[in-house]
Amino acid sequence: MASHPREWNSTQYHQLSDPQFQWGLKVLDRVMLRGDETVLDAGCGTGRVTAELTRRLPKGRVIASDVSENMLAGAREHLHSQFNGRVSYVRADMADLPLENEVDIVFSTAAFHWVKDHDALFRSLFRALKPGGHVVAQCGGGPNLEIIRGRADRLISEDRVLRSAMVAFENPWVYALPEQTTGRLRRAGFADAEAWLQSTPTTIDDPDRYHEFLRTVILRAHISHMPSDAAEHLLERMTELGAKDKPAFTLDYWRLNIDARKAS
Repeated sequence: MASHPREWNSTQYHQLSDPQFQWGLKVLDRVMLRGDETVLDAGCGTGRVTAELTRRLPKGRVIASDVSENMLAGAREHLHSQFNGRVSYVRADMADLPLENEVDIVFSTAAFHWVKDHDALFRSLFRALKPGGHVVAQCGGGPNLEIIRGRADRLISEDRVLRSAMVAFENPWVYALPEQTTGRLRRAGFADAEAWLQSTPTTIDDPDRYHEFLRTVILRAHISHMPSDAAEHLLERMTELGAKDKPAFTLDYWRLNIDARKAS
């Protein structure tokens, strides 16, 4: 069996996360900065986007937070020598952050959908923000990866070993809709809240990379339940079917964009 699904292969993720990095840069362009703020990067991963954020804060500081010890260690390694103490690190569940009235902005990409309780998530972010603070974020939402997830479910249902391994499996994601999200944000206390979906189909450049992307990112939680040979069989079949897509090896990503403000 693979490692605990809350943990990640951060080395592989750092090498494979070009789609997440490119999405993160676009979300970062939505963040209006003076350059002296304190910003929480919630679900910072290995810190690739965190580095770009920190460069935009020459007089500010960043709190990089992730629930994964491996990811946070990767972020420290990536960021420490570049930013001379301007980034601090907090290992925490986003739904229970140890911060209160501390940050001007919560920035997050490709992370909120890994939190099962979005009401608790938004209450936690609200507590962390100073009055007048903002959330600028993006995560998976709506029909995110519906084709890929459906394909994996069909292959698992057709294979006795895989089906048996997945008896105790719980879906690790919440792919919320915009109207659900704005409702939860307002219940958490946010004065202004906006959310919208964006289709972002993403093509991986070769079959080996596609195979590893499925292993490390999309099907990571599934594989944690499987014997290694069964997991490899699933990944091989998924890659074979992905080659038949038009274009080949295209992932049907949908992003949920979020903007919200805490009253002053």
